[in-house]
Amino acid sequence: MAKPKKPSSGAKSTGATQQGAAYAVLARKYRPKNFDELIGQDAMVRTLTNAFASGRIAQAYMLTGVRGVGKTTTARILARALNYEREGVEGPTIEMGEMGEHCAAIMESRHVDVLEMDAASHTGIDDIREIIESVRYKPVAARTKVYIIDEVHMLSRQAFNGLLKTLEEPPEHVRFIFATTEIRKVPVTVLSRCQRFDLRRVDVALLRGHFARIAMLEKAKIDDDALTLIARASEGSVRDGLSILDQAIAHGRDEVTGGDVRVMLGLADRARVFELLETVFNGDARGALEGLRALYTDGAEPVQILGDLAECVHVVTRIAAAGKDAADPTLSEAERGQAEDLAGRLDIGALARAWQMLLKGLEEAGAAPHPLAAAEMVLVRLAYMAGLPSPKDLARVIAGDGQARTEGVSQGGGAAAPPAAARTAGSAQAQPVAVEESAPETASLSRPEIQLRSFNDVIALVDSKRERKLGHALEHDVRLIRFAPRHIEIKLLDGAPRMLPNELGSKLKAWTGEQWIVAVTDGEGEETIAEKRRAREREEAARKQREIEELKQHPALRAVFEHFPEARITDVRKLGSEEEDR
Repeated sequence: MAKPKKPSSGAKSTGATQQGAAYAVLARKYRPKNFDELIGQDAMVRTLTNAFASGRIAQAYMLTGVRGVGKTTTARILARALNYEREGVEGPTIEMGEMGEHCAAIMESRHVDVLEMDAASHTGIDDIREIIESVRYKPVAARTKVYIIDEVHMLSRQAFNGLLKTLEEPPEHVRFIFATTEIRKVPVTVLSRCQRFDLRRVDVALLRGHFARIAMLEKAKIDDDALTLIARASEGSVRDGLSILDQAIAHGRDEVTGGDVRVMLGLADRARVFELLETVFNGDARGALEGLRALYTDGAEPVQILGDLAECVHVVTRIAAAGKDAADPTLSEAERGQAEDLAGRLDIGALARAWQMLLKGLEEAGAAPHPLAAAEMVLVRLAYMAGLPSPKDLARVIAGDGQARTEGVSQGGGAAAPPAAARTAGSAQAQPVAVEESAPETASLSRPEIQLRSFNDVIALVDSKRERKLGHALEHDVRLIRFAPRHIEIKLLDGAPRMLPNELGSKLKAWTGEQWIVAVTDGEGEETIAEKRRAREREEAARKQREIEELKQHPALRAVFEHFPEARITDVRKLGSEEEDR
């Protein structure tokens, strides 16, 4: 967002306020006042600079991006540039080295001709009608009347429709600037009338340098590790990062270290997370549980630890797939060494399975009443998985041409087998054996073929595998769009599990030995299996009722009902030919 400048108010830069003066948080104190101070948005700044220089100034701008990247700040700087006035300057300009006549009032959101409206609290057509009525009048003091509407996606449909005509042909003295975090909720008819700028998340390296400069101006001692952690935690948002930095300076007081930031944010030490990951891949369940408990005791949250493990798996996978140059540049030398070592010993298959299990574990831990217990179960499953042979080796075992390698990290995709101490008491330890190279062909020939010719076959296969939860979701929460061999298109209904397509695809691949694509589309699709079943049941009940009513008219039955008026027919069955012969 902003390149820091020393405050011009004359206040001391120690971070401590003068007696009686109101304290300003860092996000407001170092808010950019011109485009030179804006960081991370070079493409937008270059476009606007050229547009102002050539006089190609749009009638409306749409600024979109995540929270804290500078949308509202950019809107105010644009309003300042449109109304910049001082001696020697006669028109709109990006060059605003000195404060102009209207600059202070615009940046403080108190200028009479620059009107800011929060669409989250002014959503109706009446609010827009006031704007439409006021655009006819020329500005009172400035050159251009500017309307800044923040969170514009919150406007109602009627409000958007009411704004269209004015937005398409505004008076020469009017400019509109919109800001939103949900660009997809803005109607296309509005977007087509605006010049759109997508504000990017700011890179970690750029944020770290920005925070370092601000800390220096605040005369706060903060080490590089702490700055990196704050930059990562901000997730590309300058405002979020400055809020965390503000809190860290107050927390550390004299000096802020990486340990202080970890305790404050409930983060785990990245080096210890890599060690925990290595312990898990070694199959040491006891060591993994002890490592998790140690991180939890030091203040790290269980869900955060699982998230850090998933991030480390991603880092290792990038290095394993694309080489050392693909490593995260924010890693320390020690962390980079640990990641490269794991990437050299693990294969993509094992890492991919760990990634899937951690994603599932994150979901479980987030919903569990005791997140620590859920995290422990995830690590136990990961450690157990590390000692299992890969699917490729299992296929060779099934083919009868040998047994899977379990010694060290196999080429097929596993980690080292767990030591005997990590196994349950009394369990037998697997013996390492060799693998025949010709086994895959035999395995493919001996695999039992499973022919899935319809979606009903898929449901039947899921039921046969006793996947009750998956089967229930497929029957009640899924509408079939299209079925083809190894390709299924479905529509998920409300309440369907988010990971259902991935889970179904992976299980079908495991059961059939073929790659299946399960895609989610927006089509209407067929009725669900449960809806079809209920429809058949209703039809069957209606048919039986019709048969009963017809039978009631039979002379024999009418005689029965005359003698037994309370009798009723509960069911109608057709007898086979054998019974009729009797």
